[in-house]
Amino acid sequence: MKNINIKWHESIKEIPKIIWNNFQGKNSIPFYKWDWLNALENSGSINPKYGWQPLFLSAWNEKELIACAPLYLKSHSYGEFIFDNAFVQLAQDMGLQYYPKLIGMSPLSPIEGYRFLFADKVNKKELTHILISEIDKFAKQNGILSCNFLYVDPLWRKIAESQNCAKWINQQSILTLNEEKSFSDFLKKFNSNQRRNIKRERASIKKNGVKIEPLIGSEINNESLKKMHYYYQLHCSRWGIWGSKYLTESFFLELASKTLRDNIILFEAKEEGSDQTIGMSLCVKNEKMLWGRYWGSEKNIDCLHFEACYYSPIEWAIKNKIKYFDPGAGGSHKKRRGFISTPNASLHRWYNLQMDSLIRAWLPKANKIMLNQINATNNEVPFKFEEPKLSNT
Repeated sequence: MKNINIKWHESIKEIPKIIWNNFQGKNSIPFYKWDWLNALENSGSINPKYGWQPLFLSAWNEKELIACAPLYLKSHSYGEFIFDNAFVQLAQDMGLQYYPKLIGMSPLSPIEGYRFLFADKVNKKELTHILISEIDKFAKQNGILSCNFLYVDPLWRKIAESQNCAKWINQQSILTLNEEKSFSDFLKKFNSNQRRNIKRERASIKKNGVKIEPLIGSEINNESLKKMHYYYQLHCSRWGIWGSKYLTESFFLELASKTLRDNIILFEAKEEGSDQTIGMSLCVKNEKMLWGRYWGSEKNIDCLHFEACYYSPIEWAIKNKIKYFDPGAGGSHKKRRGFISTPNASLHRWYNLQMDSLIRAWLPKANKIMLNQINATNNEVPFKFEEPKLSNT
């Protein structure tokens, strides 16, 4: 490919919004929208002070933008939810400086779908090679030890693996809906004992005089998003130093914009007969998928977390013909509520030959252990399901 110019950018603002979004196409993943990534920057949730330096890479054919790679230079591993402690320790043992490192992901969001973005009718494999070669050059020139593409889109992963990226398998929880018409239909796949448990959990919410209402579209405004940020902070504070409180109130207020609001749904918990909100969860959606993100509550009400974060969103997803629900990272209790453990992959490049050799020798065993762990977890679920596989392998 001739006449290709490569540029580095320290802000997504340097890349034209309309072109970026056109590269994504219809029904794009909201976490990779130009507006979402810009909101993270604008709000101060993502910046060099907090260890996230935006470092986008673009390819131009003369004056035409034809490809982009969303990247960040990081001075820590927080907010990734893929835990590379073993790599950090290995680097220390070898006398290497692990940070800064290059990361490809939507910051703070463990959402499968990372890829390079391309214009229509370009050679994606060739452009991937060009961009990765530039990343390699940049890393070696600046003493960067690794580049890591996290939660990779399965289709792009096959292209990137052909460029000698190493695959590391991790897991996420996913619920798949199959033409259910109601929550009662959803319950039919569970064994009788767990059906009874879920019904009891939902009934306890009504017994405690709590109702959950979804807010979408114009119902979402600055006031409701300020509340959501308050509950997000409240929940994070309960975990102390492990609270993962990354997002500012300004970020939540950015979600009120028309371009982002249509991808947001809030589930608001109120006590019967009162307009006073006592808790709230935030989910993100497109036409096919629902993602659970944040939640919090002022009162410790039994099963409110399950209702606001799982059952009400599942019921809403069924009514709106959503196919998949990713409830977010963590939580062994998910497997009893319809979610199965599913493999996903991240791709890695290390620029110290000895470290690269050691990790690549270890990865096949680690990946096999993870797949066995996923199978073991799914053997304990109280419902029938189709065995998940790593896509396109």
